[in-house]
Amino acid sequence: MRLRIATAALLAFTFVTAAAAEAGLSAGTLLNGTIDGNYSSNHAYVGQSVTLSNVTNDDGSGTITGGRMYGTVVEVQKASQGRPGKIAFHFTRLVTRSGAVYAIDGHVMQMKANTKNNALKEAGGALAGMLVGNAIGKSLFHLGGFGVIGAAGGFLLAKNNRQDVNVPAGSIVQVQLTSVTRRQAH
Repeated sequence: MRLRIATAALLAFTFVTAAAAEAGLSAGTLLNGTIDGNYSSNHAYVGQSVTLSNVTNDDGSGTITGGRMYGTVVEVQKASQGRPGKIAFHFTRLVTRSGAVYAIDGHVMQMKANTKNNALKEAGGALAGMLVGNAIGKSLFHLGGFGVIGAAGGFLLAKNNRQDVNVPAGSIVQVQLTSVTRRQAH
């Protein structure tokens, strides 16, 4: 009886592994997809659903085309003074165009993320710092030259103010699979 159970388990494992290999999926496979929604480190939350559509093999082999990948946001850090914005995704399910469903462990390798340029904020910080520095220097000490100190301080404060990360809908995301198991037909 134990031999039959062991044989059946081995056959089932071989079938699942062969089916995944047949689809061109194995640990290390790179897949590219288009993110369906807008995600920002300012508004996203851990556990939020993420979907990639038009999933294809990165190598151009064509074994996976038009699939959908499902996952969640697993890390969010809102930008603040001295702390850059961050957002991370993890993918757990792949559905191929033919309806085959795979449990996957997929980690993002590359994605198009946008951050705003801080140059205007830095210039504004320097100008505001200069004005405040001049006002304090002249009113309290009746001296000039505090504008330079204020400008430097305002610039440094604005320079250290980090921006949130934004991943707009339509961005290409590259995911590497670390494990693949075929589940059932969709």
